[in-house]
Amino acid sequence: MVYAVVRAGGRQEKVEVGTIVQLDRVKAAQGEKIELPAVLLVDGAAVTTDADKLAKVKVTAEVLGNLRGPKIVIQKYKNKTGYKKRQGHRQDLTRVKVTGIK
Repeated sequence: MVYAVVRAGGRQEKVEVGTIVQLDRVKAAQGEKIELPAVLLVDGAAVTTDADKLAKVKVTAEVLGNLRGPKIVIQKYKNKTGYKKRQGHRQDLTRVKVTGIK
């Protein structure tokens, strides 16, 4: 069993070959290949965390498309002052499929 933990947009994701992951928006068109930097590599019983060895590891992924996340409603309210504020946010995301870990 081979899997890797990759850095993706301020977060870390555990991926295997064939895993579909949603990342923060990546500047790549649909169908393009991208590389994700590995933070940890597990190959059976061997666990690799050394930065020099991880620099040689390539985690490739194919961009499946861009989408937007769910709407998040931010509400602020202060009692007795009449202050209330409402704001919304939708995160831009990219869906990728991991094609190889070498």
